[in-house]
Amino acid sequence: MNGDARVRTLTALVADHPGVLTRVASLFRRRNFNINSLTVGHSEQPGYSRMTIAVEGSEDQIQQCEKQLYKLVEVVTVRDLSEIASVERELAMIKLRVKPSARAELAEIANIFRGDIVDVGRETMILQMTGTTAKVDRFLEVIGDYGIVEISRTGVIAMSRDQASSRDGRARD
Repeated sequence: MNGDARVRTLTALVADHPGVLTRVASLFRRRNFNINSLTVGHSEQPGYSRMTIAVEGSEDQIQQCEKQLYKLVEVVTVRDLSEIASVERELAMIKLRVKPSARAELAEIANIFRGDIVDVGRETMILQMTGTTAKVDRFLEVIGDYGIVEISRTGVIAMSRDQASSRDGRARD
């Protein structure tokens, strides 16, 4: 990758058909791109799903990926959110092995990061953190010494701040 390569966030509105996820992932694999995260869920339109794809590449490389995505029949719109005002979030759940004496300290750290305790067992505690990927990464650094047992992260979801939706991205040619 060249010097201006960085993680960019794309959203795509796609028909909700079996195999669409595989075709999108294969498109990026064939072009030797590593997908940092890929999330898919139902959209505001029945029969359509919204994908959020975080991928590393230069502006030219990402534009080429956009063009290739439009070649897939199921893709309705694609929008690069990297250069426009947008909101990105990720959810992480972290299970820690925690002695009862350390629970209050961990609860305070979670509170500082605006995280939540979602479960407490005899020997474990599950914390939930929502925020930017950088915030989640920083939280994991801070609590890492407490004995992380398991981590589950959703990957990035994103949406533009303007009134336009992903449907209003560049239309199919």
